[in-house]
Amino acid sequence: MRLQELNIIAGQRVLLRVDYNVALDAGRVAEPKRIDATLPTLKWLLEKKASVIICSHLGRPNGWEPKYSLRPVVDELNQILRREKLPVTACSLWDKPYPSPELAERAKTLQPGEILVLENLRFHAGEEKNDADLARGLAQLGEVFVQEAFGALHRAHASTDALPRLMAKRAFGFLVAKELDTLGALLTNPSKPFVVLLGGVKVSDKIGAIENLLNRGVDKILIGGALAYTFLKSQGHEVGNSPVEEKWVPRVKELLARQNGSSRIVLRKDHWIAQGLDRPQGAKVTENPGVPSGWEGLDVGPKTLDVFSREINNAKTIFWNGPVGVIEVPPFDRGSSALARLIAERTKAGALTVLGGGDTIHAVSKAGVPEGSFSHVSTGGGATLEFLEGKTLPGVAAIAG
Repeated sequence: MRLQELNIIAGQRVLLRVDYNVALDAGRVAEPKRIDATLPTLKWLLEKKASVIICSHLGRPNGWEPKYSLRPVVDELNQILRREKLPVTACSLWDKPYPSPELAERAKTLQPGEILVLENLRFHAGEEKNDADLARGLAQLGEVFVQEAFGALHRAHASTDALPRLMAKRAFGFLVAKELDTLGALLTNPSKPFVVLLGGVKVSDKIGAIENLLNRGVDKILIGGALAYTFLKSQGHEVGNSPVEEKWVPRVKELLARQNGSSRIVLRKDHWIAQGLDRPQGAKVTENPGVPSGWEGLDVGPKTLDVFSREINNAKTIFWNGPVGVIEVPPFDRGSSALARLIAERTKAGALTVLGGGDTIHAVSKAGVPEGSFSHVSTGGGATLEFLEGKTLPGVAAIAG
């Protein structure tokens, strides 16, 4: 069910699961984009005069650790609510242990337009264990459940799986609905040619998505980033000191040998290499896909960039996950920056362009390209890849089932 299909009655208590797993710097929110992304759903609920109980995780705490408190998030949320002039009467943090009779009583007294943010879900061991008791305790706090944490939907946790199954009225928020619609279009009815650009480090994180996309008729998959070296190693190329997931080499070799893999999967043709990230001044370009002994591949070379650019320029649908070089260390951010600008231009030309993963967003930011230059920037990392892998996400099944 979608949010707009819910019959919200004034004064109803809504449990809103969000993903406010934001970066903190000196006790303040460093980047509020994940909070901003939930504002349309918050606005809709507040205009319906609901009272809202927000649940979120932050980081990976070991018990109740103050440095992982959501207090800075609540401070930032209050500023945003005032700036956006949303119809909220109060927004505060519940910083005591829960579930508890005290919290249950506090929830009953919430007024229309009031927001109560529960302290970090992961302070409870039961959250990641999908604990039924924790889920029941949370379920007693509200009458409606709204799922707005797309980035957490691939995990069967208490707040994403057990809790919504206990709620008679449950729905996807606007953010999650948009994610499912946009990513679903990539799998079911993409405008062709459909080109996927994959970077990052681990083949193991992306092999399932690669196989599913090939099965569904993707036209080209461009392999950049460090995961390229596992592919090149499978083809007999020397890769020097570049990272390789050895146990995945046979699987990759088999993948390239079937489903027209060798023609639809485009590998690097050359590389910017150096004798270590601490020696970028000695960087040079290889003449072929191999990397000599003692050297490490750190970015795509000009031949690769030219090949990738031709495929992208011809595409009507583009999905990009993962930078193609070490963006934290110039000059090895050049390839990712050039591709970010090119994909932004394809958006202007009418292509559907979808970005996924925090590192991809970081690469775009470093390139100076606004996120609004793309059709859709996914808030999920692992959730996005597992969705494209064709898996049923636990958090989706809990709402739809």
